Amino acid sequence: MSTNAELSPEGWVRGQTEKILAQGTTDGVEIQGRPVVLFTTTGAKSGKRRYVPLMRVEENGKYAMVASKGGAPSHPSWYFNVKANPSITVQDGTTVTELTAREIDGDERAHWWELAVAAFPPYAEYQTKTDRQIPVFVLE
Repeated sequence: MSTNAELSPEGWVRGQTEKILAQGTTDGVEIQGRPVVLFTTTGAKSGKRRYVPLMRVEENGKYAMVASKGGAPSHPSWYFNVKANPSITVQDGTTVTELTAREIDGDERAHWWELAVAAFPPYAEYQTKTDRQIPVFVLE
């Protein structure tokens, strides 16, 4: 895992990222009792590597990134980084993999959304809080 990546200025995100980096694994790091994975993205403008801990939504070695931002009216800043630079590092436990992200829609998004809500039920509530359709990326 690249050690020159930047930590989030968001306190709870920074705390989770520091815990993962310190222990070398995502194991035991959770949000509301649900497991997370650590994504490393590349800034769209800065080109800097940035850590993004998100809920673990995985199926057959593929992962989803759900751009919920808690149901806020705007996309999280990392959304634009992934759109600009879809090569993403994923750390799940101690396993680190390089994958490529693509934003999905239609039936494929419906499938992954169902998996995401199963992994983290608050996603369903977040969608009701915003007029935007929460974007979902699949990483493979």
